[in-house]
Amino acid sequence: MPIPDFVTDLRRHVGTELLWLSGVSAVVFDDAGRVLLGRRSDTGRWAVISGILDPGEQPALAALREVAEETGVSARVEALTSVRTGAAVTYPNGDRAQYLDLTFWCRYTGGEARVADDESLEVGWFAVDALPEPLADSTGQRLADTLAFRADPSAGPAFER
Repeated sequence: MPIPDFVTDLRRHVGTELLWLSGVSAVVFDDAGRVLLGRRSDTGRWAVISGILDPGEQPALAALREVAEETGVSARVEALTSVRTGAAVTYPNGDRAQYLDLTFWCRYTGGEARVADDESLEVGWFAVDALPEPLADSTGQRLADTLAFRADPSAGPAFER
């Protein structure tokens, strides 16, 4: 996975110390109710499309950017469905990070799903009751949060209480 330039610059100062980063995830549904997933090149696991926010970038626009860059699909954001903090991660090079993830429900608007960069090995549309394995741990929660929001938007976005 490419490391954003601003993270590389920060790492020059803090080394492998824990960085607090903001990320976005896009749970994209097509008109048939299938969800768009990519099989990540770094872990080999299937996951909703996600990425790190660039400094000053609007989260919803970042989610749409990630979808387009990774899958060739265009979408529109329908709603913010969850705000969650993940567990700290240690990467093979020793870098440590923890992410605040903003998950968005997105609706497919065009394009053909394909591997569009080096972050995915495969991409595809899947019925929510027939998801591929292995699935990234965080994907189950992000998908569940989005499905719950779609069923009852008045409850608002999910977050840990």
